[in-house]
Amino acid sequence: MIEYENLKRLNSPFQKEIEEAVLRVTRSGWFILGKELENFEEEFAAFNGNKYCVGVASGLDALVLSLKYYDFPEGKEVIVPSNTYIATVLSIMQNGLKPVLVEPSIDTYNIDPRKIREKITKNTCAVMVVHLYGRPCDMDPIVEICNANNLILIEDCAQAHGAKYNQKNVGTFGQVNAFSFYPTKNLGAFGDAGAVVTDDPDIANKIRKLRNYGSSIKYYNEFVGMNSRLDEMQAAVLSVKLKYLSQINSHKKAIFEIYDKGLSNRFKKPLPDSESIEQVHHIYPIRHSERDKLKEYLLKNEIKTEIHYPIPPHKQLALAKTLSNDGEFSSGLYPIAEEIHATELSLPISYFHTKADIKRVVDVLNVYQ
Repeated sequence: MIEYENLKRLNSPFQKEIEEAVLRVTRSGWFILGKELENFEEEFAAFNGNKYCVGVASGLDALVLSLKYYDFPEGKEVIVPSNTYIATVLSIMQNGLKPVLVEPSIDTYNIDPRKIREKITKNTCAVMVVHLYGRPCDMDPIVEICNANNLILIEDCAQAHGAKYNQKNVGTFGQVNAFSFYPTKNLGAFGDAGAVVTDDPDIANKIRKLRNYGSSIKYYNEFVGMNSRLDEMQAAVLSVKLKYLSQINSHKKAIFEIYDKGLSNRFKKPLPDSESIEQVHHIYPIRHSERDKLKEYLLKNEIKTEIHYPIPPHKQLALAKTLSNDGEFSSGLYPIAEEIHATELSLPISYFHTKADIKRVVDVLNVYQ
């Protein structure tokens, strides 16, 4: 069986170092807001090309806190892609703001900059882009649009650790940007974890307080904050794995190239890198009109796959009243997102997969009838 993911196998090359790091934490007797967190924050900021990194409890919290910093008036609008994971939209709603969905490019799966302008109103306060599947968005026109309209730019980098646009890492274009370190990410913790990155010291200082009940001095609270702290154990694990992130990304790139060269064009394959785009291939998405049958066929051939994602945000029960015109599950509101969600299938592309694994996936797919 070729598994889609196996966290035990993924982490086994780092196991000894991770165990040493965990033992160091347990022996220290200090588990929250300590040296391990400070070290990881410095290391990740340096890796990504940011001045500051603030570790938080999850990728969702990183997005929530990024918006919370600005304290936008309730009801203001945030532009967001129509085909993102629900967490991106939830972060907007949890700040009392209105998500305004913009369709992606069918080829890149990322928000289409040409469609952003038409959704800007007097109530728009920010644009939240998502570097989906590990591919950077087309950032130059997005930055230009935000600057021209005095809008805050926030990057959701949950799937794009180390991805580059014009040789700059994602997470360095917006004023405040969010990462997830969920265990399956290219840089994954041993539980939920996230971070906010920025070059603005005021943003970093306030978010440090917001993640800690709105406090920098125990029992003295300046803001209405939340409990969202990246703990010492997760920080120690992430520091170990950060040393290998470039190696992990390179391995995934090699897998991408096997798929790209060997897989039949009967399957809609993701675009390769370009002069301005350097992907990190968190997910290898193909599209096919018989996606569900294809998934079942692969499983019968002992190949596991995933779907990212089966239901677009505007059709989620939790969001229907907010995102649909009539509060119902209307089709056709966001046809490109609906097309992607109905046809996308994610193929195995983990750090533990061998070239032989991927060649078998290619061979099995290419004889699919």
